[in-house]
Amino acid sequence: MIKPESYSRSQLFCLVTLRVVIGWHFLYEGVVKVLNPNWSAQHFLLDSDGWFASFFELLANSSALPIVNCLNIVGLLLIGLSLITGFLSKYGCIGGILLLLSYTLSHPAFIGSDYIMPSEGSYLWIDRNIVEIFAMLVLIYFPTSRIIGLDRFFSKKSY
Repeated sequence: MIKPESYSRSQLFCLVTLRVVIGWHFLYEGVVKVLNPNWSAQHFLLDSDGWFASFFELLANSSALPIVNCLNIVGLLLIGLSLITGFLSKYGCIGGILLLLSYTLSHPAFIGSDYIMPSEGSYLWIDRNIVEIFAMLVLIYFPTSRIIGLDRFFSKKSY
């Protein structure tokens, strides 16, 4: 079992804050999509580039699109809740990494890629999704949910 004394107070504060902030980002993105009845992943998928563009474009134009939309929203909501509450946060991080990897495979940060969807800046291989993936890897290897989180009440064994 991870003990509170495994981390200094400042380390614990920073790691828990990182977990909650990433969780908020996922939860907010899911809520925004739920509240917008016209939201669909179709435009994002059709705007794909890179090695897997044809796969994502196929998803966008198939009967599987409603399932993709639902999985995206539910994934965002569950990952966000998991990280904010510290309940099954290791699995929340793994789910978040997989979801962000799918976004990255759809819209890789390559030189010369020109996407219709607005971006937040100019990137060379490393974009905000990659940064968030590595932040979640840190949270997997430096878990805090068994110190501050619901995992503390539901789990007896350590990571």
